[in-house]
Amino acid sequence: MTFRGFCRQSRISPVFVAIVLVILGEQLVRAAPEQDPYKVLDVSRSATQAEIKKAYKQLAKEWHPDKNKDPGAEDMFIKITKSYEVLSNEERRANFDRYGQMDENQAFGQSQHHGFRNFHNSFYFEESFFQFPRSRDFADSKYLLHHAQYNSDVLPDSYRRPYLIKVMSDWCFACIHIEPVWREIVQELEPLGVGIGIVDLGYERRLANQLGAHRAPSIIGLVNGRVTFFHQAIVREYLRHFIEDLLPQRLVEKITDNNCLPFLSRWQIENKPSVLLFDQVPVIPLLYKLTAFAFRDYVRFGYVDQGETYNTRLLRQFNINTYAPSMLLFKENTEKPADVIQARGMKRQIMDEFVSNNKFLQVPRLVNQQLFDELCPVKQIHRRRKYCVLLITGEEEASVAGNKAFLDFASVNSKEVLRFAYVYQRQQQHLCQALLRNQGVLSPQVVILERRSQAGKVLYRSVTGGWNGSEEDKLHLHQQLELLQRDPAYLTSDTTLPELNNELAPMFLIQWMTSAYEYLLQIYDDLLYSNWREMMPILSLIFSALFILFGTVIIQAFSESVEDKPQKPKQKESPKTEEDASSRASTSSRPPKKDFVEVTELTDITYTSNLVKLRPGHINVVLVLTDASKNALLRKFAKEVFSFSGTQTLHFSFLNANKHPHWMPSLLTLTPDTEHSLGHSDDDDESPEYTGHVLALNGHKKYFCLFRPVFIGDDPSDASSFESSSISFTRRRSRSRSRSQSRSRSHSREDGDSRKRGSTRATSLEVHHKLDRLGLWMERLMEGTLPRLHVPTWPSLDTATNNASTDS
Repeated sequence: MTFRGFCRQSRISPVFVAIVLVILGEQLVRAAPEQDPYKVLDVSRSATQAEIKKAYKQLAKEWHPDKNKDPGAEDMFIKITKSYEVLSNEERRANFDRYGQMDENQAFGQSQHHGFRNFHNSFYFEESFFQFPRSRDFADSKYLLHHAQYNSDVLPDSYRRPYLIKVMSDWCFACIHIEPVWREIVQELEPLGVGIGIVDLGYERRLANQLGAHRAPSIIGLVNGRVTFFHQAIVREYLRHFIEDLLPQRLVEKITDNNCLPFLSRWQIENKPSVLLFDQVPVIPLLYKLTAFAFRDYVRFGYVDQGETYNTRLLRQFNINTYAPSMLLFKENTEKPADVIQARGMKRQIMDEFVSNNKFLQVPRLVNQQLFDELCPVKQIHRRRKYCVLLITGEEEASVAGNKAFLDFASVNSKEVLRFAYVYQRQQQHLCQALLRNQGVLSPQVVILERRSQAGKVLYRSVTGGWNGSEEDKLHLHQQLELLQRDPAYLTSDTTLPELNNELAPMFLIQWMTSAYEYLLQIYDDLLYSNWREMMPILSLIFSALFILFGTVIIQAFSESVEDKPQKPKQKESPKTEEDASSRASTSSRPPKKDFVEVTELTDITYTSNLVKLRPGHINVVLVLTDASKNALLRKFAKEVFSFSGTQTLHFSFLNANKHPHWMPSLLTLTPDTEHSLGHSDDDDESPEYTGHVLALNGHKKYFCLFRPVFIGDDPSDASSFESSSISFTRRRSRSRSRSQSRSRSHSREDGDSRKRGSTRATSLEVHHKLDRLGLWMERLMEGTLPRLHVPTWPSLDTATNNASTDS
C-alpha cells in the first residue's frame, strides 16, 4: 500500500501526517542524551538524599583534578558536581524526573536527555485522536508538589502555616477558567505566609490519592496535617475566608481597657510572653492571625482596636501612635513592654523577626523537653558556649520572694551566653533528683549547667549556700558566673538528665474527644460533599459495624435475658423432682437445669472428666454413700443443694463407698491432718465410716472442702454440729479429740459392741438427718470462707482398689 493509499483509506490528510513525521524526527534528533545525573553518580532513581550525598563525596574525592591526573578528570568532576546540584535539590530533581530537564531555564517538555519519552508523553492517543497538551505556565513550576516532598516538608510545615493546594491536570478546561482567580489569591496570600502548592493529577496520582482528590480542578486547605476541601464558588473573597476559617479559634483575643491587665498577668500561668497589636481596623487582620498561628506555642496574642472609645486608657497608658500599626511585647513586667515595633506597612517578615527574638520570658519555667532544648541548646564546636542558670524552687507562697529576686538578678545580668530558667521540684522530680544526687531540697537551690549531648549528658555545679534572694546570694552567684566565664573547667560534676515531664500535655480524655470531634467533622464533610463512589468504603464500614452490633451483641443479650429469667417450680411437683433426682445416676455431664438436680455417679468412666480434667473454676460436689443409705441420702442431698443447682460452675455427683471403699482413705492419707481431725486414729480396730460426707472438689487447683455430717444421736440444733462440718484446726477441737480418744481406751469391748449394734440398727430416718446442715455449708462454699485442703495429686479409683487388694 502506498503512502497516498494509506492516507486515503484512513481519511487522514497527507499534510498532517507529514507534519507529524517531521516533529517525530526532530524529537528523535534531540533524544541524544547529554548526561543522566543518576548514572553519573551511580545511584538509583529511588535513592535518598543521604545516599546521593555519600556517592557524590566518594566520586568527588576520586575525580578531583588535584588528586586525579587523568586528562578527563576535570570534565568528569564538572559532570559529578552538576549532577549533584540537580539531584540534591528536590524541585530540580522532580523536574528532571518528569521532563528530563537539567537546566532551570530550559522550557518544560524540551529535554535533551528524555526527548523521546517526553514526546511519547506529550503526543498520545486518548479520548480524541491526537492531543497536544496546553503549555503550562513556568511560574507554577515552583509550586509543584510531589509525594516525597509533601510528606517530608509540606505536611510538617502545615503545623506552622496553612497551605492552599490546587489540584489540576492537562486538558482541564475548568482549570483554565480559574487561573486568573488563582493567580490573584496566590499574589495576596503568599506574602502573608500562606503556603502554596499545585498537584498535577496526571503525574502525581499517588499524592492525589493520599489527599483524596479524584477530580480536577480541586482546591484543598491543609492545616495541622488535616485536609479540607473547598466546595464554594472559586472567588477571591471566598478563598480568603476559607483559609481564615481553617485556622484554630481564639488565636487572637480582643483586648479592651477592662481585660488588658488580666490578659498580661497570665504570663506566670501559661509561661508565655504576650503581644498586643494596635490598629485602626475593627476586624483582626489575617496577617496577624497567621503570625499568631505560627508562634502559638510560644507567645500569646491580643488585638486592640484603636477606633473604639473603650480603649482610650490603653492608648494613653502606652503612648500609642494612632497613625500606624504598633506591636508591643510584654514579658514579666505588665506595666512596661519589653519591646516595641511600629510601621505603616507591617509585613510578615518584620513581624516574624520581632516575635522570634522575644518568644521566651526573661526567666521562663521549664515545662517540657522542647522548651529545655531551645533554651539550653547542646554545645556545638562552631558556636560559642551557652550556660543555663537553673533555679530549683517550689510553688508555695514562701518561695515567691526568692523567685522574684532571681528574676531581678537575671534582668540585670542578662548576657548572650547565659540563659536563666527555673523549675518546680514537685513537677520535675526526676530532673531535680539527677542534679541534686537524690537529695531532697529543703530550700531553693541554684545549679549552673552546660549540655554536652542530645542523650542528656550535662556538666554542672551547684551554687553552695542555696538561694533565698538576699544581696549576699546575688553577690555570690555573680562571682560564680564570673569564674565560669574565665574558666570553663569550673563545672566539675557530670550526669545524664532524664527527659522532662510535659506539664502542658492535655489529658487523655481531652485528646480522645478532640480526635473524635475532628473525625466526625471529616465524616460529615465527606457525606455532605463527596459522591457515592468515594463514600462507598466509609458506608460499607458503617453498615458492617451496625450489622455486627445488632446481629450479635443485642440479639445475644436478648436471648440470654430470656434464658436467665427465673422459673419458679411448682410446689406440687417438687417431691416428684426430688424423687426423680434421687433415682438419677446417669453419666451425663450437661450443666444442671433449674427444674431438677442432676447427680452423676463417679465411676471408672466418669471419674477423669468429672474430677481430674475438670475445667478451671468448676467445682464438683460429691456425696459419699452406701447401697443401704443411697435412696435416703440422695433424696436429702437433692433437697439441700436444689437452690444452688442453677450455678453453671457447680456439678453434683455421688460416690458409692461399697464399690470404692478405699478412695476416701487414700484421699485423706494425702492430707493427714484431715484424717486426725475426723477422729480416726491408727489404733482403731474398726474401719472408719464416711457415709454422709460431702466433698467439694476443685480438680484444676487440686484442693477440696469437707463436710462432716451430723452423726446419730447428735442434736441437730446444736451450733457445734455445723462447726464440725468444716475442718477446723483449733485447740478446742484438739482437746475434745484427746478426751474422746482417752474415753475410747477406757471403755470396755462390750461398750464398743453395743455402739456397733446401735449403729447397725439406725433407721433410714436417722441417716436422712446426717445432711441437715448441708445447706449452710453450701452457702459458705459459695462465699469462699471454707478451709481448703490441698492434695499433691488425685487418687484414681483403680489405684485405690489395687492398693487395697495388695494390702489385704
